[in-house]
Amino acid sequence: MTEINVLIVYYSKHGNSAKMAKLIGRGVESQPNCNAIIRSVKPAGDEDFSNSDPLVSETDLNNCDGLILGSPARFGNMAAPLKHFIDETGSQWFSGTLSNKPAAVFTSSASIHGGQETTLITMMLPLIHHGMMIVGLPYSEKALLHTESGGTPYGPSHWSGNDSERAIDKNEKSLCMAMGKRVALFAEKLKI
Repeated sequence: MTEINVLIVYYSKHGNSAKMAKLIGRGVESQPNCNAIIRSVKPAGDEDFSNSDPLVSETDLNNCDGLILGSPARFGNMAAPLKHFIDETGSQWFSGTLSNKPAAVFTSSASIHGGQETTLITMMLPLIHHGMMIVGLPYSEKALLHTESGGTPYGPSHWSGNDSERAIDKNEKSLCMAMGKRVALFAEKLKI
């Protein structure tokens, strides 16, 4: 059987996006022959990133069968380090490397109305330009019907609280894992 590699790329200042990436990775790896490749992006300025996953490489991007991006919400948009990473994917756009592959997005915010949905939607736009197929969360995922914090049909989200003190709850965890599983399933179906 063919191995499927789903690349999960995130930026995380307070660790919430990193935790979500791990949960999404568990969802990916719940599928036979599917591997989660978890990578971070270089932070802006002199921010310490010694505790993060390895930085994403061009090889990671070129060899993935699916892509999932994650970022904290910043004024209803993705954080600058993730945007910088996306802005550097011109060669993949020009060559069509990511075209016809599944993609998804995830986010976290300090406030419950911190722009989660707009952040997710704006993260999708460059993926659409790459010709990727956006994978969302259907309402058949029961956690989406019961969440009182994070979670949208556009992708998993987490409400972290003002000081990032709020742990990822069971519904948010369930949605993260469901997203990883869905992207892995579509990557397997689309890989020919």
